[in-house]
Amino acid sequence: MTATLAQDIEAAAALLTGATDVTLLGHVRPDADALGSALALGHVLHRRGARVRVSFGEPDEAPETLTWLDVDGLLTRPDELPASEQLLVALDTPVPARLGRLASRVDAVRAAGGAVLVVDHHATNAFYGTHHVVDEATEATAVLVAQIIEAMGVELDEPAARCLYAGIVTDTSGFRRARPETHRIAARLLEAGVDPTEVARRIVDDHPFAWLPMLSAVLSEAELEPEAAQGFGFVHAVVRSAVAASVRPEEVESVIDVVRATREAGVAGVLKEFAPAARGSVWTVSLRSAGRVDVSAVASEFGGGGHRMAAGCTMEGTSDDVLARLRDALGRAPLLGNRSA
Repeated sequence: MTATLAQDIEAAAALLTGATDVTLLGHVRPDADALGSALALGHVLHRRGARVRVSFGEPDEAPETLTWLDVDGLLTRPDELPASEQLLVALDTPVPARLGRLASRVDAVRAAGGAVLVVDHHATNAFYGTHHVVDEATEATAVLVAQIIEAMGVELDEPAARCLYAGIVTDTSGFRRARPETHRIAARLLEAGVDPTEVARRIVDDHPFAWLPMLSAVLSEAELEPEAAQGFGFVHAVVRSAVAASVRPEEVESVIDVVRATREAGVAGVLKEFAPAARGSVWTVSLRSAGRVDVSAVASEFGGGGHRMAAGCTMEGTSDDVLARLRDALGRAPLLGNRSA
């Protein structure tokens, strides 16, 4: 940990220690890192007597696989949030636009003289708050939250530790990309009572039978372009809305983890049809790199962001149009050498 990051963590801990009314936000379509981080920090603040709300811009309900993490009933729909708050915390969200319909709250809180704390590990973070704990070398926002909670002098209980573990195990691909310090943090979470088997089963490994025919339909049309992505290979699949309608969003999001296992491809992409548009559809795009191509640069080109190894964006057009633009961007994306983060 750098000296600057340590100072930022201490400043954030001091800010949160004195907080009495807090809204914590994750990005739209929150994953385990965004929601787990928010719920862990919210749980700690709730235990200290603060009024706490956890929310996100869309969809209206939290993913079914993550709602069990909310032991305190902190999840709040956007239309139930107060007009303003003294402290707004944005977690795992590099730019305000990723807050969706809640993005305007950032400027509103700042204009009213309140504080906005941004806790994030994306290289594309825009530093849009009044306080920041941002470190792109950290594998998950949950790791930073664990360090903030430690700096607050709070002993982790099992509900908070469970939320943090969920964020870490998913964002490190089951600890395959975790540094020694992150393994040490995970050990402390297990010592607090986390059942790692249950967390992995409920968040990663638990799918309804409908997942299998959905995968079959999607993967049967997957394509491999060995010469694309500057010769490292590009494998891609398309999840159309008619196919996605049979499963939960969690199943749709899991497709990228299957596609990225393709040995011959340095980059994997999944297009998920989100809504009709004037010309084609709106697609949410997930990109994964095997380690040589910087997919965050590709996502940023289309208004998205993420990490060098995992990123995403939203694009409009037909699936062929979107794939053509991605193919072109991958052809000029920065290369990472042997970097793995």
